[in-house]
Amino acid sequence: MKRADLTSCLALVVTTAVAGLAVYGLLPAYWVFLATAVIITAISLQGLGLVTGRAGMIALCQMSFAGVGAWTVGWLNVVEAPGGLPVWVVLGGLAAVPFGVAIGLPALRLRGINLAIVTLAFAAAFDVILATITFPGQTSFLSVARPELFDSDEGYFVFALLFYLAVALGLSVLSRSRLGSAFLAIRHSERAAAALGVSIPLTKLSAFAISAFIAGLSGGLLAGYLGTLVSENFSMMQSLALFAVATMAGAQLAEGAIIGGMLVTLFPELLRRLGLPQDVGNVLFALGAVQALASGETMAETLRRTLASLSARLGLPRLAPSALVGTVLPAPRSRRDPAAGPTLVIDRLGVRYGQVVALSNVSLSVPAGTVVGLIGPNGAGKSTFIDAVTGFLPAYEGSVRLEGRPLEGLAAHERARLGVRRTWQTTRIPPDLSVGAYLDLAAPGLSPEESAAVLAWIGCPSPDTLVQAVDAGTRRLLDVAGVVAARPAVVLLDEPAAGQSYDQALRLAQRIAEIPKLFGSSVLLVEHDMDLVRGACSQITVCDFGQVIASGPPAHVLEEPVVKKAYLGIALEEDAA
Repeated sequence: MKRADLTSCLALVVTTAVAGLAVYGLLPAYWVFLATAVIITAISLQGLGLVTGRAGMIALCQMSFAGVGAWTVGWLNVVEAPGGLPVWVVLGGLAAVPFGVAIGLPALRLRGINLAIVTLAFAAAFDVILATITFPGQTSFLSVARPELFDSDEGYFVFALLFYLAVALGLSVLSRSRLGSAFLAIRHSERAAAALGVSIPLTKLSAFAISAFIAGLSGGLLAGYLGTLVSENFSMMQSLALFAVATMAGAQLAEGAIIGGMLVTLFPELLRRLGLPQDVGNVLFALGAVQALASGETMAETLRRTLASLSARLGLPRLAPSALVGTVLPAPRSRRDPAAGPTLVIDRLGVRYGQVVALSNVSLSVPAGTVVGLIGPNGAGKSTFIDAVTGFLPAYEGSVRLEGRPLEGLAAHERARLGVRRTWQTTRIPPDLSVGAYLDLAAPGLSPEESAAVLAWIGCPSPDTLVQAVDAGTRRLLDVAGVVAARPAVVLLDEPAAGQSYDQALRLAQRIAEIPKLFGSSVLLVEHDMDLVRGACSQITVCDFGQVIASGPPAHVLEEPVVKKAYLGIALEEDAA
């Protein structure tokens, strides 16, 4: 674990321990009882925050997953299963995982309101099931047995707090892993995530499975907290309120989950003391969620921003990023012998959209260790070409071969893993990631020294810099750095100089020309900047109206009359006559 990550986890442990001791030692018994409910709710909110806040999907059935965990714990209590409540709670979480995966399956094709309807339907169906059955031990008034050490309300607060801390630490580590970065990537752009080799189905199912597991834990803890349960504890309205609070508070953050737990638990208590209906709370939660969506900032994010501003005003020291030394670039992949054949071969590629022909019989090859350009006017089919080669089109005519292997039938993320990587005309990098985290997502396995060297080579800021803090032109460079650092067989660069000044474009041309030697990757460059094309490419192919009209060395091709007419707008002599 990196030093910054270890420091963050240690800070979480210390903060939680101090807050827990304050509650345990200072509050009356009744308020300790309520604080336990805050912690249990915060655990469930952390799981919901993973799906909604990080992965960007809608889940309106979190309390249904909690109900599965609670029912499992109740049944284990009735049969007097070995292990006691600590083991039962974990088993309750595991029991909820298959339900999470089942609900995650529609998310592979649905999103937005359609996914919301599916998850809400599951919550409604769960309501009906709970209305027809009883929780184990409910009719006999058999309470769930607490561990002897944590039998009192004060002790059970500590017991729940330990689970909260374990979940918070686990999610903290997960958020810094490649899977955690993948969650943010699919929220920002599923296509861009797939281009980095991220399996969208597996990532989405993982998010729902982990979320359901955490919800199952909270349900099991609730069973031990209340002793006996009724179906109303896990109603559809409870799930809707939890979703609204997660959106408003920012439950993907540990402190946001605590804020949300306090709102869910203490706000109804306040309404009760004021003699107001409990439904008022749900209305206010919904309004708070709308406000968070409109402002783009949750309560937890506001808290972090305020504390950071206060820290800056007081001149408090900030954690310095770990020093990264060395200028060693990642070792290049084993390059093919040019005599063995080209890296990428496209033969008679054709793409149709109904009656519209986007590409027709386009053939070109990218020899090993070279930079080849693909140019043409707007609408020539260049972006369609890249989409087809990288697997983002469902069907096309012709064939695409990577080092002799046909790629037909392979999804975009599978092609990326085999060694076909691409960039985009507009940046699709998740702004919530740091520069280093994005590089780890795009090119897993780099050492800190290698990451720093790649960023310095391309001209990007340090790994600790947040992506949202850098300009659009630098994000384009980071996009290039990510794909080349993975050392794929071939890199398809889609207008990487967009947003760059003239001098920056010339420097980028030098860097692109160095890619085959430094990283072992062949390059197919799509670009409008002719100076960049001349400076980086040894061969170019020109397309117009979806067809190849010229191919060869840049100096020769750019002087052909047909190219001047189609691409540069210069009329042929016979046309002028």
